[in-house]
Amino acid sequence: MKERMQKISTLSDNCWQKDRTESESYAGVQTFIGITENDLVEVQFTKEDLLERIVSPANMNRAYKQVVSNGGSGGVDKMETEDLLPYLKLHKDELINSLLVGTYRPNPVRRVEIPKDGGNKRQLGIPTVVDRLIQQCISQVLSPLYERQFSDNSFGFRPKRSAHQALRRAQSYISDGYKYCVDLDLENFFDTVSHSKLIELLSRTVKDGRVVSLIHKYLISGVLVGGHYESHVQGTVQGGPLSPLLSNIMLHELDIELASRGHKFVRYADDCMIFCKSKRSALRVKERITIFIEKHLFLQVNLSKTSVGYVRGMKFLGYSFYVHKGECRLSVHPKSYLKLKTRLKELTGRSNGMGYDKRKAELHLFIGGWIEYFQLADMQSYLKRIDEWLRRRIRMCIWKCWKKVKTKFANLRKCGISRFYAWQHANTRLGYWSVAGSRILTSAMNNDKLKLCGYPTLMEYYSKLHRR
Repeated sequence: MKERMQKISTLSDNCWQKDRTESESYAGVQTFIGITENDLVEVQFTKEDLLERIVSPANMNRAYKQVVSNGGSGGVDKMETEDLLPYLKLHKDELINSLLVGTYRPNPVRRVEIPKDGGNKRQLGIPTVVDRLIQQCISQVLSPLYERQFSDNSFGFRPKRSAHQALRRAQSYISDGYKYCVDLDLENFFDTVSHSKLIELLSRTVKDGRVVSLIHKYLISGVLVGGHYESHVQGTVQGGPLSPLLSNIMLHELDIELASRGHKFVRYADDCMIFCKSKRSALRVKERITIFIEKHLFLQVNLSKTSVGYVRGMKFLGYSFYVHKGECRLSVHPKSYLKLKTRLKELTGRSNGMGYDKRKAELHLFIGGWIEYFQLADMQSYLKRIDEWLRRRIRMCIWKCWKKVKTKFANLRKCGISRFYAWQHANTRLGYWSVAGSRILTSAMNNDKLKLCGYPTLMEYYSKLHRR
């Protein structure tokens, strides 16, 4: 057992967390300051058995299996998922007791950054493995309570719902004549969620104050960046099991408002499209919904990225729309094609260190997943062009791997090229890309031979899916 494993922290244990607003335990009835439309109010809770259900053996066992299957790297305490079981065998009773009496304190999350479109970076927070376990326990108990409330037009991070269902719903609205839309963009949504507003919304359904208090502790647990602690006064950290549920709870208020106004809409997490029958109507909806979001949800609408107009070319979940003979069809958005080619270029780079087998395996994995996600789109002509480009890159990689003149000559002869042309190409001074597009190399490594060697194509996967 590693000595660095997480302690069952209390307020005095944790040097990162000072001047906290919540009490050190669940003494009496917990209270919070919530926000209504017009004023601040005190939110008061009764004591129910929700927390006991969260820490029950059956729920914790299910959460443990989920956390282990998800994998992922460790948090600030460097404990990995494989260390979780030994840790729980020693500290399970102590952990559960600290949760029940209210002395448990979450550790700060470890910040990581991943690239976004436009060169920006998305900030993620990696909780410790123990905190991921507890958050998963909370999510498993609260999700069924909220699933009964959530809108039928909300599809993100919900059981038995998917991005494909969201796209099909959008298609049906557009085909029904709602061909103009508001593509709503919330500015840094996860970083700007109001804690007080979220607590007030939680209190409408969660009547066990201990659970609300525990969630509040996670909201303000803070971030460790380069060894320095940064507190959180707003926002929910992306990366933990609880974050998707909390975001849906907050944005459910937007769903209610849109439904009450009779709007057709589809929401997937913080991606929301509102459909209208005219551009004038869409502009009016954008103005009024922006006021609601900023005044009642205390979130910011990114006006520069929120677009209004005809649906053709609008980007939603990587897809875009077009209308053919009155029916809405789906296509792959140009930015998604660009990402596809960028990734394929990385996998077929001449100097990425991959051998034949690894390159084939990585290509199969990526292409299979990409086609599985974009299978709803009309894209055969595009895929055929990309396949031509991909095969040329594969030939380029193989040509570089042959390296020496005598190896190139011998392999070209094995591929059926005459001695004259094999020797001529083996000694060429043309660049790899030029040679890869030559008639001789295209003949030596034709499409059938590349397929026989195990190299995948996008059309191959696309055809398999559409033969089902």
